[in-house]
Amino acid sequence: MRAVLPGKPASRLQALATGCWESRRITAYITGSALSILSDPERQPDALLQTVYDDDPEPLQSVALDEASGKLPWRVMRRVMKRVRSGRGRRQAMSLSWGASEELLVAHTSLELYQTSENLANPECSWRKKLAAPVRLASLSYDSAYIASVGEYDRLVKVWRRLSYGAGEVRFDFIYLRHPQPVTGIQWRRPHHVDQTIENALYTFCADNVLRVWAGSDSHGHQHLQLWGPLDLGEALAKKGLRDSAAVGGLRWAFVMHGGDLTAATETAVQEGAKTKEEAAALEHLITVANRSPEICVVMDGRGRMAAWALENIGCKTRKSNIFNVAHVASGELDFLKSYGAAAGPHVEAYSYCNTGGHMHFLLHFFDGRIEVYRSNVAALFDSNPKRRRLSQQCVWTGHSAPVRKIVRNFSGRAIVSRTEHGQSVIWKHELDARRTGLARQVAISGQGHIHRMCLLRKGRFVVFLRHENISLWDCRQAEPRMLAESKYDVPGKPLCLLILPRIRVEDYTTCHIATITSEKQGIVWEVKFPFYPRPNDTTPIANGTKHQQPSIHEYVKFTLEDAGDLAYVLPVDPAGATPHVSGFLDVFARDVAISYTHSGRVEFWTARVGHGNGTGIEWLSTSSTETGVSDPALVSGSTRKKAALVNAARSSLTIWDIRGARLEYTQEFENTHTIRDLDWTSTPDMQSILAVGFPHRVLLLSQMRFDYLNQGPAWAPIREISIRDLTPHPIGDSVWLGDGHLVVAAGNQLFVQDRQFDAGSSLVTSMRLPQRRAGERHWDLFDVVQRLNGPLPVFHPQFLSQCILAGKIVLVHAVLMALYRTLKFWVEGDVLDDYLGLDMEDFYEVDHSPKTSSTRSHGDYLARRMSYDEGDQPFSEDVAAEINERLTRVDIKQLSGHEQIQLVDIVECVGLVEKQRQSLDENGARFMLFFRQHALRKGRTNEIHMGWREINWAYHSTSQDVLVDFVSRQNHGRMHWEQARESGIFMWLADNAAVKAQFEVIARNEYTKGELKNPIDCSLFYLALKKKTVLQGLWRMASWNREQGATTKFLANNFDDPKWRTAALKNAYALMSKRRFEYAAAFFLLADHLHDAVNVCLNQLKDLQLAIAVARVYEGDHGPVLRRLLEEEVLTIAAQEGNRWLASWAFWMLHRRDMAVRALILRQMTLQTLRGASKVTPKVEWEFVLHNARLYDRMGCDLLGLDLAEGGSLVVADLPVSPIAAMATAQQQQAVPSEMKSGGHLHKQQPPPTVFEEPDANSLLDSFGF
Repeated sequence: MRAVLPGKPASRLQALATGCWESRRITAYITGSALSILSDPERQPDALLQTVYDDDPEPLQSVALDEASGKLPWRVMRRVMKRVRSGRGRRQAMSLSWGASEELLVAHTSLELYQTSENLANPECSWRKKLAAPVRLASLSYDSAYIASVGEYDRLVKVWRRLSYGAGEVRFDFIYLRHPQPVTGIQWRRPHHVDQTIENALYTFCADNVLRVWAGSDSHGHQHLQLWGPLDLGEALAKKGLRDSAAVGGLRWAFVMHGGDLTAATETAVQEGAKTKEEAAALEHLITVANRSPEICVVMDGRGRMAAWALENIGCKTRKSNIFNVAHVASGELDFLKSYGAAAGPHVEAYSYCNTGGHMHFLLHFFDGRIEVYRSNVAALFDSNPKRRRLSQQCVWTGHSAPVRKIVRNFSGRAIVSRTEHGQSVIWKHELDARRTGLARQVAISGQGHIHRMCLLRKGRFVVFLRHENISLWDCRQAEPRMLAESKYDVPGKPLCLLILPRIRVEDYTTCHIATITSEKQGIVWEVKFPFYPRPNDTTPIANGTKHQQPSIHEYVKFTLEDAGDLAYVLPVDPAGATPHVSGFLDVFARDVAISYTHSGRVEFWTARVGHGNGTGIEWLSTSSTETGVSDPALVSGSTRKKAALVNAARSSLTIWDIRGARLEYTQEFENTHTIRDLDWTSTPDMQSILAVGFPHRVLLLSQMRFDYLNQGPAWAPIREISIRDLTPHPIGDSVWLGDGHLVVAAGNQLFVQDRQFDAGSSLVTSMRLPQRRAGERHWDLFDVVQRLNGPLPVFHPQFLSQCILAGKIVLVHAVLMALYRTLKFWVEGDVLDDYLGLDMEDFYEVDHSPKTSSTRSHGDYLARRMSYDEGDQPFSEDVAAEINERLTRVDIKQLSGHEQIQLVDIVECVGLVEKQRQSLDENGARFMLFFRQHALRKGRTNEIHMGWREINWAYHSTSQDVLVDFVSRQNHGRMHWEQARESGIFMWLADNAAVKAQFEVIARNEYTKGELKNPIDCSLFYLALKKKTVLQGLWRMASWNREQGATTKFLANNFDDPKWRTAALKNAYALMSKRRFEYAAAFFLLADHLHDAVNVCLNQLKDLQLAIAVARVYEGDHGPVLRRLLEEEVLTIAAQEGNRWLASWAFWMLHRRDMAVRALILRQMTLQTLRGASKVTPKVEWEFVLHNARLYDRMGCDLLGLDLAEGGSLVVADLPVSPIAAMATAQQQQAVPSEMKSGGHLHKQQPPPTVFEEPDANSLLDSFGF
């Protein structure tokens, strides 16, 4: 559902028009320099069809809708206004009215009739009559037979009778209808439908509170009108005891409910029937009235009283006219002016209509800037029972009369203030989680000069405006705003912001401190005192010790924002997430109040504390900062989640940063036509961030995406586009989030409120796999979608189980799978699985899920452990895994998409397979086996992460490599070729060089036999690396089919220890290189004993790093110079370029630099050589490493693992014998946080250069550590 505030309606008599065209209700009204066109609010509340803006500086005067053609007189009105302005030089009132055959009356200083039919290229004026005085109101009868016009304060209504209809021969005569006082309104009787011919009748409303009905005495001869009958509106409400001072002398609203509308509304009321005897009596009364086919005059005083009078037999000569009472009603629902108190209230124009098959609708045009639309069962409307419900408000059309330039929300998102380019400000209230999306206009404050900045306080009760030389406080609690206090100020530079600072005492809600910071880094803090007001559910009725407090605003302190750099701008931080607790401490955990950025692109978050120490000062603390490298950003926005979005100077590029981690998470280039105009942050209740990116005619919502080790994907993705191009041509001025996730978009005079309803079918995330909605649910909730994309995962989610395995929590994995087994065993259709499968939280933290660090632990101990409650129950086994998977094929789990459920099946099968081998596997071997099996099951699927150097490291450090070799071989059915060997990384992780050569010979045999012809060329590189030229010679002797057999056999028969034949082999290698036979060329390089060249060919031409390493290991062993050079110059370079810590660690280990291998991955195990690397990991680095990994667990949806890691606090480093200084730092770190991060004075930390975020892959544990 979308709520639309189509703009503030103009306060003119003909600013609103409504009609039914082709069975569609169309309503149009003037707002500023635009025309808002809306559809039926009964079918689609706030359904804006189109907005038409006018570039002419003169305001629009009136609007009229032709029900026959659906036309609005736009071109005619503009042409006439242009002519009038050029002739008179000043603004003239204008009135418009449609007649028959698309004939349009335009009245101003003259009366003009235009023909507007489709066969005319341009509207043609068929009659023009100059008038002595300008017209205020003019109306053309529905058959174009009469024109009624009246001037300003005129007591005479001039009625023009048409004498001819021919083109160019249109003639009129006229008479005057005299009234005792000025005429306030005129209206022709309306036919039931556009093709009906009726007797013309004119209703005139006069300042003497009398409705007069004028009708022709001869309908065929078009005689002039005569008075048919009057109705004293002053006495209309004074019947049946309703006479009092308010009723007699108060405000009068009167309008005519046409007979066709009454008939249609009565039919609908009859179809709905009655539920009680009283309702049946009211319905019967309505039917009796409707059968007499009257017109109904409805009179209201706006204070709860209404009377309805029937006008029967209008214009009929043969019957006597009759005016009789239909109803007198007194009801609180009819008190439309209760918000004005005792004040008179604005002028109101009332309209009514009824669509075929619908209820009666009322449009109340309040001249203070709104149109209220009500629907009513007409039987209930005329029921005298005061307790009966008779009206329901459909919508309120309001907004601004000039383009909106800025919107500011209060912290809770319950109120916003919007400001136009003319300086008018409007405060809007919003009820969080209300049944209907929308904003309620609270108060409007007229422009009083340019406003630099503004802020809302105390849920919109008060607003503060910062102007050029003064700051003012306004009270917005009543319908009429009033200024409470004003203060002059003087500070160098241009004010950049207006910040609301944390309270000194939370309970003192009548005191507030606000601050501004200028371009010169100078600032002022003001103390604001509010008048006392009671708060809902407030048990403390006295604030600040008194019930009476004089409102004031005065300068509290001036300050300088040091170390802010070359300051470009300072902005308030967008509120995101739950309301923070005000602790009173100044530290990095305090709520951020501002975000600043410099011309060079440094972004910094700030918090502040007021009144500490001597009680009159302010302290500022930089909580985090990052050098983004974005020079002169055009836009910057930050949230309390320490996320920042930056737009470059050209407004074409967007970057999203995690400022706390100094990490670039997202970057996107847009076309030049897609200029970024606005950025706004919000978050779900569970802290999942959402960014709204505003363009000229659309808003793009970006959601944080969960880090995924199972599937490749971005860290942020667009999930929804809100386009207003079809609703208005005006570009977006500003946008802001409300507290419950509704987005307010301002474009021109209008405000669009988009709620959280989310259509997955229109999602921009094509990979978003949302489960089916429940029966009766039409839409997803945006927060639910974002939670699905980035929120905590259920414990049976495949990613959570994978991370548990990576963390060594195999026992926890068994517990989760056994709980899943028990749940699925008793599952019935319609059941929803609990996210935690009934497991208690202590099950995730109190049980030892990880292996002991003792080196004496047996190899099978990693898998042999059991949770205490598993003893005596059925243990997890391969058979249990098979039963779980069998049930998963029949059960649709709501929390998982189909793709994720397949991944869960894969993991269950892999865990079952590893469990079968638990007696012979160590921890690293089990990890490798599990993930290798997962890779085998998912092989060939798109967008899935493949085996990498992480798994290779596990296998490399495993003491069960013989089991792993057998497992990999069996996975390839005993026919492993080089492609499968490369996938498994077997020649990277085999530690025994003899085993490397044995497996390489297996590959050589399999490569030879893989084809039907058994080509020895396919295995040449492998056998020559093994230095088994003789075997290769034998294979060539059997290749009689190969045309190269003779020459090759003869060539291989030579002694290649002779330099002559080595040179010949080298020449052949280069010849093969020229023919792009690279693998065969590498074989000849080996024949020439040029290992280095062979390795280069594998690396540069074949692009196969593993083949290069394998050839070097086989040819010269693990200690040769070529392998060392390859590892130092190529492998470590690649690792540095890719940021691949696992590849670096493996290379260092191969180089016997185990200290460096440890520093690449922090720690693997406690040995003498690892201590050298561990001793260089300081407690502060360790603490940051722990926190960083905990945050990454959170981004992966594995919050439980992140909490477990943070609770554990330290890695193996903390248990090592380190220096006393390091031990002291470790003790401090275990108590709270490192001393460098504790509260102090004004702190500024030098941040390391940011890292660019890329989605983690299998080659990295947690890629970007930010060190």
